[in-house]
Amino acid sequence: MTNSVRATLGAMPNVQARALSKRQQLVDSAQSLIYEQGVHRTTLAEVAERADVPVGNVYYYFKTKDDLVDAVLESRAAQIHETLEGFGKRRTPQARLKALAHGWVEIAETVAQFGCPLGTLSSELGKHPDDMAAPDASVFQPIVDWIETQLRELGRRDARDLAFELLARIQGGALLGQSFRDPDILVRQTRITNRWIDSLS
Repeated sequence: MTNSVRATLGAMPNVQARALSKRQQLVDSAQSLIYEQGVHRTTLAEVAERADVPVGNVYYYFKTKDDLVDAVLESRAAQIHETLEGFGKRRTPQARLKALAHGWVEIAETVAQFGCPLGTLSSELGKHPDDMAAPDASVFQPIVDWIETQLRELGRRDARDLAFELLARIQGGALLGQSFRDPDILVRQTRITNRWIDSLS
């Protein structure tokens, strides 16, 4: 095997890694832009500019804007799964549920400006099922299922209903925080939610 052939074969994984990295740059840029200004106001040109990728290259990875939105949803789903797995390291169901609620507190300033990253995305796409990839319940479903699992560990027979109530409390705090442009609302509501979580055992 000549040195040139060896060099070419050795470079192949790096080329693939760069391609994957560039695709992920586009997904990450689209995710942040969609969060900040919404799906319908976000253009592929803006995504390319933020990712520092020539706009023509976008079509190499995503044929349509719908394809890019689908990739954003997949990325969100992966992030949710990873986050919930991390909460699972805590010893008690109460601690895990409080960690979930605190996740929104950690981004309270951003939520007050743009709203909940999950809630705003789900709400916007839900209004346009005909011309955009519909998220159905995919954004929140794994969270509800995970909450239900924690509550069943606490011995709650009404775990499913309480799972929706907990998520509604979190989303309500996020919505009010954004509506009043006041992150402290979300922080205070989370403290109340934590006391409610303690009362469930």
